[in-house]
Parts: sequence; C-alpha cells; structure tokens
Amino acid sequence: MALLGNLRHRPVRRLAQLYLGLTLYGVSMALMLRSDLGLDPWDVFHQGLSKLTGLSFGTVTIAVGALVLLLWIPLRQRPGLGTVSNVVVIGLVVDATLALLPTGGPLGVRIALLVSGIIANGAATGLYLGARLGPGPRDGLMTGFAARRPGLSIRLVRTVIEVTVLALGWLLDGTVGVGTIAYALAIGPLAQLFIPMFAVPDGADDAAPTPGSAAQVTPTG
Repeated sequence: MALLGNLRHRPVRRLAQLYLGLTLYGVSMALMLRSDLGLDPWDVFHQGLSKLTGLSFGTVTIAVGALVLLLWIPLRQRPGLGTVSNVVVIGLVVDATLALLPTGGPLGVRIALLVSGIIANGAATGLYLGARLGPGPRDGLMTGFAARRPGLSIRLVRTVIEVTVLALGWLLDGTVGVGTIAYALAIGPLAQLFIPMFAVPDGADDAAPTPGSAAQVTPTG
C-alpha cells in the first residue's frame, strides 16, 4: 500500500499541521479519560481492552489502529502519511499526557476536563484532516465499507461500527457516561467549524483525487 499525500505543495505547513493535530488529538483523549465522565465509542473500546489486557491505553490504541489498518487491504484503501502517523503518534501522546495528569478531583474540574477535551478534539480534527495527508485508520474502514456497498450511506456504516465498538467496550468495562453523549452531539458541529478553518488550499498537484484513496471525514476516535 503506497503512502498517499503529495508533499510538494506547502510541505512545511502540512507536516507541522498534521503533527500538531495528532498531538492535540492525543492530549484531548487523555483529558476526556481523566474526566471519568464518559468517552467516545472507540475510546470506550480501547479502555475496555486496556483493562482486560493490562496494557496501557496508548498501547491498545496503537494496536487497534494497526489492526484496523490491515482491514483496509481487502477494502482496497490506501493510507496516507497522516494515516500511519495517526496510528503511532496519538497512542504515544495519550500515554505521555496521562502520566502528567492527576486522577480524580472535584466534579467541576472533571467537567472542565471533559469540555476542554471535546473542544480540543474538534480542533485536532480540523488540523490533521486539514493537512490533507490521509485520514485515520478507523475513518478509512468506514469509508471503505461504504464505497464497497453503494446502497449503504456513510452515516449508516459509521453508526453500525460505532454502536458495535461502544457495546463491546461497555461489556469490557469501558466508561460510558454523559461524556459519551456530549461527544456524540458536539464533535460533528466542532469538526464542521474547524475543518474549513484549517484546510490547506488545494495545489495543482493535489487537484485530482487519487483513485482508491480514503475520503477525509470526521474522525471516529
């Protein structure tokens, strides 16, 4: 699978924006984790697996991302630099941030962590997708399934995938709560706000989409 993303157009800005976005994404996940008020569906699943295996949250995030990326092969999806970086960077940043953030705290502090985490997640979405160097592995899985099943909408495919991983994560004792609902309600509008704000304008090299590339959509966590 060849890496996509032609870096001849504004390479410094796009690389800086990509890794800033991925770093912020990892920090936002850690903030929501420390709030202990509920996580997005994929992170409920990651947390459940972490509890089951004893591995760190970041390690599980990396492992799941790598496994999901393998599912791109039969779907004929091709990753970008941002896709591969997503798998590694976010997991490392989550673990590093969790090591710095204290656990527990008053409810007001936990609410502030949740709100700031959700907003930061939306901004991170705009930054790393706006760099146009490839979506995350979970997004490619969603768009790949939708592309191979023309009768299914992306919304339906995403809903089925996220409900499935949420249910599995809940069965594995992942944290489902008000934060899960808040994230579901807020991430769409936030992504819609931040993606255009940070989108790098098309260059001549990037004008035509590459066949088989994954669509860039709102991350699923």
